[in-house]
Amino acid sequence: MTSQTIAKIIAFALYLGFMVYIGIRSSKKTNSAKDFFLGGRGIGPWVTALSAEASDSSAWLLMGLPGLCYLGGIKETFWTAIGLIVGTYLNWLFVAKPLRKCSIAFGDSITIPGFFRNRFKSDTCAVISVILIVFFFTIYTASGIVACGKLFQSVFGLDYIVGMIIGLIVILSYTILGGYRAVCTTDFVQGALIFIAFIIAGTVAIITLGGPAEAFNKAASFSADALAGKFNEDLKKVFAANQNFSPMSAVSAFAWCLGYFGMPHIIIRFMGIRSNEEIKTARRVGISWMIIAYIGAFIIGSLGTVYLLPNILNGDTAETVFSETMLKMFPSFIAGIFLCAILAASMSTADSQLLSAASSVSLDLYKGMINKNADEKKVLLVSRVTVFAIAAVAFGLCMLPNNKSIFGLVSYAWAGFGATFGALILLALFWRNCTSAGAAAGLIVGFITVVLWHNISANVHPIFGVYEILPGFIATLMVCIIVSLMTKNNPEIEAEFDKYTSMAD
Repeated sequence: MTSQTIAKIIAFALYLGFMVYIGIRSSKKTNSAKDFFLGGRGIGPWVTALSAEASDSSAWLLMGLPGLCYLGGIKETFWTAIGLIVGTYLNWLFVAKPLRKCSIAFGDSITIPGFFRNRFKSDTCAVISVILIVFFFTIYTASGIVACGKLFQSVFGLDYIVGMIIGLIVILSYTILGGYRAVCTTDFVQGALIFIAFIIAGTVAIITLGGPAEAFNKAASFSADALAGKFNEDLKKVFAANQNFSPMSAVSAFAWCLGYFGMPHIIIRFMGIRSNEEIKTARRVGISWMIIAYIGAFIIGSLGTVYLLPNILNGDTAETVFSETMLKMFPSFIAGIFLCAILAASMSTADSQLLSAASSVSLDLYKGMINKNADEKKVLLVSRVTVFAIAAVAFGLCMLPNNKSIFGLVSYAWAGFGATFGALILLALFWRNCTSAGAAAGLIVGFITVVLWHNISANVHPIFGVYEILPGFIATLMVCIIVSLMTKNNPEIEAEFDKYTSMAD
């Protein structure tokens, strides 16, 4: 074992040990379900903001997006980033404060299915929500596990499966121990690390390649050579495919913005912040973080093409462009610290997703319907078992041969949540006449639309080339409105809605 490998191992060990330590410390402050799932609604704006954005920007930010950019998908990267930034801003601006108020007004809800149950006085909506959360979060969690496998394989030469197991063990450790407070604290640390990594790496890459103009000229020359087939035929095919970016592709990329309104692991942060007054501060911190992070992803992905020469990454290894750049750019220990940013991105999303899924099963299914008299200890036990079970299924999903694309896994899960929960959250917060029947019908139709659209090839008809979040979102919205207009609302719901809208900010 070389000294460089030892240095990287030390860096990773320190980081992983610190994450577990946070979980142990947080476990001492976790005495109830509300503490475990929402931190007692006592999380400050900075931790809330970085936690929300770190849990949002999973490993695809440091692996999937730079990898796409490396392979000539600069236009898709740009429009996706624009859509995500716009979606984040609108989410903080229009959803954050109303959701916190509404979740308190309707039964002091601490989970998204619980919020739907209380908002619409419907167990059906809660059950459907739990099923959707478990289904899509299992897929989403798989993307984080895949990222861990690719990272450890790239950095240490470990077997892909061994790398996934290591990442999974650490994520499970601090999520099961500390709950929401541990997740938010670790996400804050991880978000800060990702931020610093992008700033330093992007700056060093630009300076090393001769300044901004010279660096991007070299990247443009690489793209031209790749399209001309000067490297290899596989790279030529991928670059050529990514050049065919139509207006429909731009619409699909921008449509990622719709996902934010329905991401349980993100919008739950709005419910857990300490006060409504601190939401503006959190919004500014979160948006600033996102803009700089996406610029960093764009720089590393595009300049990595020439910075890594003479090494060429192909379609299978392009998602390691960030890790390969760090290893070439810095001494082993420093590179190891920054490579932990990839681990941070994977973990900060996976832990939040596992916690959201666990809260849905333990509170909304187990305590909400199966054992309504269950005490806090039983609820926490069920939640921790759920975290383990979902992680195990997600790991099994990673073993399938077609599930090794981080970007692909995230894209599918993102569409599922955005199309179903996103539309319903907006209606629940802003439309008084939304009924329980309309909500349930919208969730079911939106889910079916996403799954079918995702699995129908664009070869059948070009319209199926549109990202499934857009037709799914429209389907949920329209069905919910139509069915609500055809059914009678509960007077109690309308009265509570009026009370919610009259609450002071």
